[in-house]
Amino acid sequence: VKGTEAGVHAFLGVPFAKPPVGPSLRLAAPQPVEGWKGVRDATKQPAMCIQSREIVLDLLDKLGALAAEIPEVSEDCLYLNIYTPAKKPQNAKLPVMVWIHGGGFTMGSASLFDGSALAAYQDVVVVLIQYRLGLLGFVSTGDEHVSGNYGLLDQVEALKWIQQHIHNFGGNPDLVTIFGESAGGVSVSLLLLSPLADGLFHRGIAESGTAGLDMMVSNDPLPMAKVIANLTGCSLESTEKFGELRYIINVDGHFLRKPVEELFRNHELQTVPFMTGVTNDEGGFLVPSVSCNRLLKIVQID
Repeated sequence: VKGTEAGVHAFLGVPFAKPPVGPSLRLAAPQPVEGWKGVRDATKQPAMCIQSREIVLDLLDKLGALAAEIPEVSEDCLYLNIYTPAKKPQNAKLPVMVWIHGGGFTMGSASLFDGSALAAYQDVVVVLIQYRLGLLGFVSTGDEHVSGNYGLLDQVEALKWIQQHIHNFGGNPDLVTIFGESAGGVSVSLLLLSPLADGLFHRGIAESGTAGLDMMVSNDPLPMAKVIANLTGCSLESTEKFGELRYIINVDGHFLRKPVEELFRNHELQTVPFMTGVTNDEGGFLVPSVSCNRLLKIVQID
């Protein structure tokens, strides 16, 4: 793999799964990536998973954030970026930190973040992963035809790839910490609850989001799928024909085998060190963009 060097070695757009495109791979669990011959160019940011690029640009503008590059969007988006210290010892086995971006499971990408400083100053290998978003990542009919949670299964596949290959980048697969913010924090705590992620990481940090958020997890995804189907003119005669839509996590019996509250109550989760927290004025940056009339509609006044 050919990357870049500027205090750290950066390897951008490394595939961890087959492109989730076409009838057999779209709305399906990710499949392991195939190898390649020769040297792969890993100097360019990967495409973002399907989302509104315009909304991303507008949000970054409101935040006053600077991003070096906002790539185009594509279904072919299951890639990760790796940052590793340039001056690490030969045969190093550095701790690995895996960042799961936020964005309400509808937006975000690895390209919006830069792991260089963390890798350089903390002497760790940093991995930024991408996962399917919105309808392509979380639509579900509540049965085996479109079971959903594909974005979370992408995260599991990325962690499997890291276990198999991160040693080639100076990382220790036995010292993997997953951390994320907002939807990324929710993802971290859901991975703690999923048997599919058992043994794939060893510490977790959830920032401003956990699996306990009721609005994020559904035990019955079909009603929302029906709403989306009606909006798109999709037939509801058979869930087998219904191959298109819904974005929220659901209890699918596979990634998430039981309701979140039941898993917590029965202590059915991975026993690894876990840290979580929130900030003051969560979401406060959005307030200036909300009109008084709209605010009165969504806030109850006693």
